[in-house]
Amino acid sequence: MTEEQYVDIQLLLALVLGIATIIVLVLKTRLDAFVALLIAALVTGIVAGQAPLDIVSAITTGFGNTLASIGIVIGLGVGIGKILEVSGAANSLAMAFLKLFGKGREPWALGSVGALVSIPVFCDSGYVIMNPLARSIARVKRAGYITLALALGCGMTLTHHLVPPTPGPLAVAGILGADLGALILAGLAFTVLLLPIVVFYAQWIGPKIEPSMNETVREAVYGTSHARTGRRSGGTAVVDHDGGASTDDDAPSMDIDNTTLGTPPAGAKPHRVGAFVASLPLLVPLLLIIMNTVSGAIDQNNQGVVGTGEYTPSSWVVPLAFIGNPVVALVIGVILAVYVLLPRWTPRSKVQGWFGEAAASAGLILLITGAGGALGQVLRSSGVGDALAEAIASTPLPAFLVPFLIATLVRIAQGSGTVAMITAASVTAPLVGSLGIDPIVAALACTAGSMVFSYFNDSYFWVVTRFSGLEGVAALKGWSGITTAVWAGSIPLLFIANAILG
Repeated sequence: MTEEQYVDIQLLLALVLGIATIIVLVLKTRLDAFVALLIAALVTGIVAGQAPLDIVSAITTGFGNTLASIGIVIGLGVGIGKILEVSGAANSLAMAFLKLFGKGREPWALGSVGALVSIPVFCDSGYVIMNPLARSIARVKRAGYITLALALGCGMTLTHHLVPPTPGPLAVAGILGADLGALILAGLAFTVLLLPIVVFYAQWIGPKIEPSMNETVREAVYGTSHARTGRRSGGTAVVDHDGGASTDDDAPSMDIDNTTLGTPPAGAKPHRVGAFVASLPLLVPLLLIIMNTVSGAIDQNNQGVVGTGEYTPSSWVVPLAFIGNPVVALVIGVILAVYVLLPRWTPRSKVQGWFGEAAASAGLILLITGAGGALGQVLRSSGVGDALAEAIASTPLPAFLVPFLIATLVRIAQGSGTVAMITAASVTAPLVGSLGIDPIVAALACTAGSMVFSYFNDSYFWVVTRFSGLEGVAALKGWSGITTAVWAGSIPLLFIANAILG
């Protein structure tokens, strides 16, 4: 055995033992996912042969970089969600949403909205912003939160991976020389064709794993009176989590008891928030982020630096980039939530108390998300992803499947879909011309392959599963399963695309 072969085996063993460590600790011990992820990062680095201090440096760097990009967003997002809840705005939005799309079509609606939102917005941020809507709809229906949460999250995954101007597909287009407009159209076509898989899988697995939802999230979604069986006091119907009709007294009132918002002036009417006003703390940040993304993409295209990493924003883009940064946009959303959704007489102490409750609920999510980023950084710095990419590139596969499988293995190895698709594009760029692969097909293969099996080393896995209350095997069946389903569904689409364009 050569030294190079030994190194490859060592890196593969590091990956396998790292994953096994997480699974064993999460499922078989009393340690929580945060500690399990950090231990797995240590095990992976040691087995891969990294220097001990380098392992610690990678862990702290990965943790910090992950929270730098998503930590503030999560904190602000849960704050907006709390104000939406206590003001009655979330219920108002849910009722309007149900009326617009019709009864029984909620998973299709949330999957579609998620796909639309995630074209310009990172899915981590988009999910945090949109999750209160999924909770509100489930609360109104008294059922089906996991189905809605999975449909929303995976709808976002589709366009986040497939459609520019999301940074990953945008960089892939630049690396492979694919026409950006054509890739947008092709990515949208893949999204439309894969969305039914998202909805059907969510509707199939949601009712099976909803009983596994942790009680804290269950109470936050359905209220303390909604027991595991779905029985409620004060109503005549029994509603299972997988659906079913509800009685009239199950439907919440759009009026909020004024005393919950503070001491109202004498004769004040019940507080009510209309659907349009209720949407402003969600809609305004999303529009600002979209403006930032679109203006940046146009500016990069005008400068001819798409995917090169050499972009310097033009002066006209800077203001849009500032207010459209997710942090700034969500700060604006919080201000709107407090001063538009709440009545003037709500005291400062109550508002600060609600933000305190929101911060407490976000704490563990932040720690686990950061730990997932730490593990991903250790896997990247250990060279596992690069070793797998080089190995798969040397196999006798159909040419257009080479970038697909490279992206797949790199994704499994280190967790980041963006890193996986960019790695696949970089490795296969020299092969595209010689193997006769159409650049659009090659780009689609890189982006589709990166959707596979989102799990412990993917920060988005922790965002979705913590907000939805899924843990252990239920999290793998729900979130890892649905992302793998759309990955598998993209394979026949790649064969069709290659037949048309190849």
